[in-house]
Formats: sequence, C-alpha cells, structure tokens
Amino acid sequence: MTKLFGTDGVRGTANMHPMTAEMALRIGAAVGRYFKRDSGGVRRVVIGKDTRLSGYMFENALTAGLTSTGMNVLLLGPVPTPAVGLLTRSMRADLGVMISASHNPAIDNGIKFFGPDGFKLSDAVEAEIEALVASGVDPIESSQIGRAKRIDDGRFRYVERVKSSFPRSMRLDGLKVVVDCANGAAYKVAPEALWELGATVIPVGTAPNGHNINEDCGSTHPQSAAETVVAHGADVGICLDGDADRVILLDENGKVGDGDQFMALMAARWGAEDRLNGNALVATVMSNLGLERFLENKGLRLERTSVGDRYVVERMRKGGYNLGGEQSGHIVMTDYSTTGDGLMAGLQFLAEMIRSEKPASALLSSFEPVPQLLKNVRFSAGQTPLDDASVKAAIAQAEADLVGNGRLLIRKSGTEPLVRVMAESEDEGILNASVDSIVQAVQEAVAT
Repeated sequence: MTKLFGTDGVRGTANMHPMTAEMALRIGAAVGRYFKRDSGGVRRVVIGKDTRLSGYMFENALTAGLTSTGMNVLLLGPVPTPAVGLLTRSMRADLGVMISASHNPAIDNGIKFFGPDGFKLSDAVEAEIEALVASGVDPIESSQIGRAKRIDDGRFRYVERVKSSFPRSMRLDGLKVVVDCANGAAYKVAPEALWELGATVIPVGTAPNGHNINEDCGSTHPQSAAETVVAHGADVGICLDGDADRVILLDENGKVGDGDQFMALMAARWGAEDRLNGNALVATVMSNLGLERFLENKGLRLERTSVGDRYVVERMRKGGYNLGGEQSGHIVMTDYSTTGDGLMAGLQFLAEMIRSEKPASALLSSFEPVPQLLKNVRFSAGQTPLDDASVKAAIAQAEADLVGNGRLLIRKSGTEPLVRVMAESEDEGILNASVDSIVQAVQEAVAT
C-alpha cells in the first residue's frame, strides 16, 4: 500500500485512492483501534467537515469504521478545522477528525486528525495508524459497538471561543469588514462572530452548494473580495480558505497582505509587550527573507521549519513559543488555539487596527519583501521528476547563480502532485532565470 499520510493528514481526489469510502472506513477502524487499545472504557471522537459534497460520504464511512471499534462518535457538521481542535479538548474527546481538503478544489477531500489535547497527531502516531490500516482491524463484539450522535451547537461553541480571544474592552463598531468564507466551513460562523462584535459585515463566499468551495474565492483567490472591499469602501477584507484554518488579509485599497506581514505585525507587537515567548517567531522555509531581516532589526529571531502548519506547531511546542505560522496564511497563536485559525487571526488584526488607530494598509506593510517567485509544475502518479538528471543539473546551476544573491527552495507538495519551485533574490533577472530554468527542466522531465 502506498503511503497514506502527507503533510496534513490524508488527502486526494474523492472516489479515487486513497480518498474512497472503503479506505475511509478502514482508516476509521484503524484510528479507533489505536485510540481504544489501552482501555476498555468508553471512548469518544468528534467529527467535523467542510462543505464538499463528498463530506457526507466520508462522514458516514468514518463513523462506521470508528463505531465498529467501539468508539462513540459526535458529529459536528460543517465547522472550521480549528473548531475541531477546540471541541476535541473541551468535550474531553479522545480523538478529533476533520474532513476537509482545505484550499483544494471541491473534487478533492481529506481527513485530518487531532489528539485529545487538540493538537494534530505526530508523524510517529500517523505511521502506527497507517500500519493498522495495512494490516486490517477486526471489529469488536456486537454488544460493544459505539454510538453516533449529532451535536447541534458546535458552531455556537466555537463562535463564543473565538470572540473570547478578542479584547473585552473593544468593539468593532464603525468598522466595515468584507469577509470571504470561500463557500466553506466558516460560511456561518465568520459573519456571525464579526456581526456580534459590532462590525458592519459584507459577506462573500457564503453560499456553498457542495461544488463551489474555494472556487474563485477565499484565501487562494482573493480578487473578488478585493473588488468588494473597494466597491463598498470597506476598511479591511478577511479571506478564509475552505476549512478556515488560514487567512489572507486585504487593506482598504484591496491590496493583499500575506501571512508574513501579519506575523511581522504581531511579533513586533508581542515583542514590545514582552509577550513573545523566547523572542522568536516560528515560520516555514517559505517565509520571505524580508521577514527575517525585519525581526532581526527588532532583536527577535525567526525559527524556520519544514512546510506545513503541523511542523510549525511541533517546533512551537518543543521550544515553548507562542506565535508562528506560514506565509500562506496559517497563523498559530497557542495562547488561544491549538492550530491555525483564520478567523481568530483576523480578529487579532482588527484589534490591532483599533488599538493603533491605523488603517489596514499601514499595518500590512511592516517590511519590504525580498522579490520572491513561486511556480508549480504538476506531475502524474508514479513520476519522480526531482530524480531526473537534467532537473538536478538545473537546480545545481540555479543554486550557484543565487549564491550571495538570494535563496532557492525546491520541494514536492505534501497535499497535491506538484513540484514547487521558489526563489528569492533582489536581482530579479537572476530570480526569473533561476526559477524558469528549473520549471522548464521539470516540465520536460514529466513530459517524457
């Protein structure tokens, strides 16, 4: 069996391996057996999902697998990924499951797991679960089969938790906020939370139909929200992805501010208030070199990790840090949440707008980014383009060209069949030539 788990759980096209109903049932049984193996007592799991049509199929299959091992299942329905982390812990569950492919198109889906502490499972635990999937799990006696129950107020519990992270002395009265929910999991909770805190809310991407999640909307396609900000004279735009664990912010002119700019703002603020644990921000190898230089000028450090918010969280927990995230918009603030939370990050930004009395444009320009270019090349199943000799030669030449001028990062995506080619350099001629030469080599390798 090919490897199931990527950088963020199991993910793929619905009804194709590994994202089939049969595999979901097997995964449910395996993870149920793993978490029930040390005790004969009652065990419970919470399951959330986003708005993809295939979510119904996987919700039922996972429930069947989990109850077949004696796990009691609590079904949350459509809720953001961070809500699953929160409710796993607050409902004293042994396991949390989120059915989502995050920012991927509607034809994809995925399964993410949270432990009883609300944090995502480690690589080691996932490897043990994968071994159980491969070996198979015998069902328990019929008298010990678990129960399933739908929880109707999960989203309301989450809204209250998110609002509690916002300063009690503040309200959003007078702020006009565009919120793009990507036709995804936050289509109800995000507008509700913002409205309850006093904002004038202009919703975008709040009409999911099972097929339109992330379609020309959300954090990966913020153009529609940007146009809405300008058209309505809004103060700020908050663009979430399909499962609302990441956010991209828009200033009053519709200009995009990515996760790096948000992290720079919060790290500087928390550092000045002596709230930034270890005087360090944790981010991935994708974060801009300009962010690193900005932090150094503030007497702060940037701790880099592999790509994936789970690796950011692992480094944060190991080092005792409380702020981290990704350029793509995963923002992790462990003072408030166990995983990336786009809505919570958006509220923190709004609080900073109120506190500083500055417009969004001023707060989303903490540093001047070093020019960065990222291109993706898709490959087919079974192909290994990074092993091709011509690709290796192109990479070696680009690395030589960038010595002293910038940096190069080549990696396979952990969630899609893509090779990601990223470079940074203040010499844009070298930047473009380096990336284009590698992209061309990879394209030629996958075409043969």
